[in-house]
Amino acid sequence: MTTIEQFSLAGKSVVVLMGGPGAERAVSLRSGAAVCEALAPTGAMVTALDVAGRTIDLPAGTDLVFNIIHGTFGEDGELQDILDRMGVPYTGEGAAGSRLAFDKIASKRCFDAAGVPNAAWEMLAAGQSPSLPLPFVAKPPREGSSVGVHLVHDEASVAPAIEDCLSRGPEVLIEAFVSGRELTVGILGDRALPVVEIVPKEGFYDYEHKYTKGGSEYFCPAHLPDALTATVQAAALAAHSSLGLEVYSRVDVLLDEAGNPYVLEVNTIPGMTETSLLPKAAAVVGISFSALCEEIAALSLAKCRR
Repeated sequence: MTTIEQFSLAGKSVVVLMGGPGAERAVSLRSGAAVCEALAPTGAMVTALDVAGRTIDLPAGTDLVFNIIHGTFGEDGELQDILDRMGVPYTGEGAAGSRLAFDKIASKRCFDAAGVPNAAWEMLAAGQSPSLPLPFVAKPPREGSSVGVHLVHDEASVAPAIEDCLSRGPEVLIEAFVSGRELTVGILGDRALPVVEIVPKEGFYDYEHKYTKGGSEYFCPAHLPDALTATVQAAALAAHSSLGLEVYSRVDVLLDEAGNPYVLEVNTIPGMTETSLLPKAAAVVGISFSALCEEIAALSLAKCRR
């Protein structure tokens, strides 16, 4: 099996795919630029490719695609299907795992089946009303990065929140609101990285807070007792495994006041910007940004060979 110790990108032609046609295009471009810079010390021959639509024209001789297109198209299995047909290795999960993790309703079903702790939930279609009590969270089930997420506190906000979610797809995920600390855990292969705590300056960790420098404070490792840290990491690993994932992810978790973790979602192409959390956690255990990118490549190619 390929390991990071015996693996090298030196001399390999690596194409970094970034941008994409989805709502997270601007963030993906920033992630892509950061990954290109991080790959430079590895000795790889790096080409940045801005994908504006749903077609890809790779340079001849591409050895590896480093996929950093967040959200729609890049993270939902569509791009993976295209690359599989082209026969080109790529970073991250395959088409099936990507589709499963990107679909929050399908993920919830996997979490429940595997006993992964998560908040009570229900799925609504157009014309249906929620049965969960207020407050609750309304989400479009197939968007990334907190796009379209609504924290609903009162009856007057229910209809507008559901209408906005339905404008993004035919279903709405309603989740019971869990008050607690916002945590995230990076997963590399079969190991959990240190827990990161996110403290937004105001409100909750929405799209604006994620990608506005100074919008949130981050503590890594999170200030938790060792036993509770292990509990949170175990829940994150269980969520990652329940979806059949093998390469890397970032698992978002809420920790209530009683110390119970609730997994929110699993991101298979987490951000790699200056405010991103996976690189922060990796750095705490001595993994540089360049080494992180190289390990993601090594794990991905090992998965392809299996």
